[in-house]
Amino acid sequence: MTAIENTPLGRLDKEGRLLNAVLKQPTKPGRFDFRGDIALKWQQQMADEKRPPEYTMEQVITFAEDGKSTIPVLAGYLQNFAFLSDVADVLGDALAPDGKYFIFCNNIDLLAKYRVTYGEKTFYVLPCDESTVWKEMTDLLSIDKNDIKKLDTGGKTDKVLDAALSWHEDYETITYEKGVSLMEPVKNRNANRPV
Repeated sequence: MTAIENTPLGRLDKEGRLLNAVLKQPTKPGRFDFRGDIALKWQQQMADEKRPPEYTMEQVITFAEDGKSTIPVLAGYLQNFAFLSDVADVLGDALAPDGKYFIFCNNIDLLAKYRVTYGEKTFYVLPCDESTVWKEMTDLLSIDKNDIKKLDTGGKTDKVLDAALSWHEDYETITYEKGVSLMEPVKNRNANRPV
């Protein structure tokens, strides 16, 4: 069985950044899957108290391979497009220049689809409003839920991530700075919800 310590997710786990895991286990031989949140910025801690992170990349779906140094594919949700720089900094060398990284944002135009370059990394940035990363990814990859409903959580995750690896679409390429200039105010996710 693949241990998380032998994958690029090991450093994030050691730093306590892998939170709220729905799935955090080996699936196929040589492969370790993670579904949950990744802490991006910590709150200031006083003495020995433990505080939750100031913000995270939520609903992350990813896997890492035994003995490899980079994560090949990842999808996640950011409340603010500007946090993309934190994703690049926190994950750092775990991201490959040729990796497939899907970031769904709360505060970009609902019709916008970008390829955003940050350093040597490229991210596919898409809008996400009142949906989940899982639903957006299965829609984007044209995966019918009936085709995967008999699989366990690990099997479903592997199916989506394998499809994401071979997916390709040419979106408008913009810089991170351009994306920040185009972003909209962050929407309150709790607004207009029944009490």
